[in-house]
Amino acid sequence: MQVLIPSALRSYTRTARAEAEGATLAELLADLDRRHPGLRFRMVDEQGRLRAHMRVFVNGLAVRDLDHPIVPSDDVAIVQALSGG
Repeated sequence: MQVLIPSALRSYTRTARAEAEGATLAELLADLDRRHPGLRFRMVDEQGRLRAHMRVFVNGLAVRDLDHPIVPSDDVAIVQALSGG
């Protein structure tokens, strides 16, 4: 499936959409990292949770659970939240 990649992570993928496979969000991120080493570390912390500033949307719905099931027809978008003052 094609995964929308935010501009802050495109230094890993070199493209706005990256190909990846998996039956869960965790598997999808592992496959993205296999194809684009270092990407998963920017998204997932040492406890295996999405980092606070990362958002993942599956078919337009926000998902934080890495065990969330996905299918090849799903639309997956990774978004990096902005913060500051």
